[in-house]
Amino acid sequence: MNPSNAALLRLVDLTELGPRVRAARLARGWTQAELAGDEISVGYVSRIESGARRPSLAVLTYLASRLDTPVEQLLQGVTASEYDEIRLGLDYAELALEHGEAVDAERQAREQLARAEEASLAKLAHRGRYLLARALETLGDLEGAITELETLASETSGLLLIRTGIALSRCYREAGDLALAIETGERIEAEVSASGFETTDEAVQLTATVAAAHTERGDLHRAARICAEAVRRAEELATPRARAGAYWNASIVYAKRGDVETALPLAARALALLSEGQDARNLARLRVQLGELQLQLDPPDVATAFENLARAREELAASSASEVDRAHNEVTIAQAHLMAGDPERAIQTAAAAQAMAGDRAYQVVAAAIVVRGQALAAIGRAEEARTAFREAVHALTGAGADRSAAQLWFELADLLEEAGDLDGARQAYRSAAATTGLVARRLVRRYDSARC
Repeated sequence: MNPSNAALLRLVDLTELGPRVRAARLARGWTQAELAGDEISVGYVSRIESGARRPSLAVLTYLASRLDTPVEQLLQGVTASEYDEIRLGLDYAELALEHGEAVDAERQAREQLARAEEASLAKLAHRGRYLLARALETLGDLEGAITELETLASETSGLLLIRTGIALSRCYREAGDLALAIETGERIEAEVSASGFETTDEAVQLTATVAAAHTERGDLHRAARICAEAVRRAEELATPRARAGAYWNASIVYAKRGDVETALPLAARALALLSEGQDARNLARLRVQLGELQLQLDPPDVATAFENLARAREELAASSASEVDRAHNEVTIAQAHLMAGDPERAIQTAAAAQAMAGDRAYQVVAAAIVVRGQALAAIGRAEEARTAFREAVHALTGAGADRSAAQLWFELADLLEEAGDLDGARQAYRSAAATTGLVARRLVRRYDSARC
């Protein structure tokens, strides 16, 4: 007897083992009595098939021999070699994803997911669904990714549930549904706390992801409190990954509050910690943030920002980063070109960023158009600049309501005013206010009836 089969037998779900035995018996056209033979009772076979009894390895080996079926196939739904093929296929999909080959990763994940589901291999199927969702996210198909992640969140538990929660909250946030990003993250956090997995790197990362959604919604005080708690837990864990995530999100909150001097060293500490691991996508995204902060310094550190953004461009191309991540970096590079006094390069880079972002990432598209408009204005092409700013207004209309959108509306209003488009500027200011939840209230005036 294979010792590994004994371990598999202890772990196998009886509601999966029983139907496999029954299916193999029916495939031979046998009754339960014929399968039982002279060695075991019909009642014993019945309880095994119903999932009410875990057989000994000797009994299962006897049944497998009678059915002319490998024991591994009864335990795993497939033979040992087929099981290894599915597992290795998923390993390949994960490797392809981390090296930026999202199309190949999606193909492999779909194929192995189908095989795992057909064989009732729940754990492998869950892993396949997670990888498929990540590949779809990388390819910009947020709706497809969310569908897969929602299904997975209802089926899995433990660390994979936390990773699913992180990805699902992030996808909701990128899709502009901040309320659902927060609700989902907090719900899964509660499940994690109840199951005892809160003292893990992944749990800290989930907390930081929820904080990011609060930040985007403009609730900076709540986000700061959550980040402070995440930092405390990360320091207790003392692992580079947990601390990097906590510092990173704290940096984002300070940057949103306008405190670049505090945000910059936090981002630098996060980058140093993240460099110790192998999370290429997040390492690159953090470099982009660091570059943005360096451009916001007074005076801007354009040269160092260029270094970080150039490295981020290489790392994003070789990782599981999405097209939106790459487009965001290109917009920041375009801003750096403009600040360095090279508006022509800024126009070219901003146009490339806009094309890369596609038609889903409204804020990134709008930001790219704004930079292009600023660069056009810098070289005296005022009418083209005004046209670009009006184009940015149309793009930003689909961006939803969050703090980042409000900030961009406000900046766009200033640019329209400078370009002489006062009506456009007035409307942009109103959009900035509306995006933050402010609305004009009608004033009720009292009139002296004697004067009417």
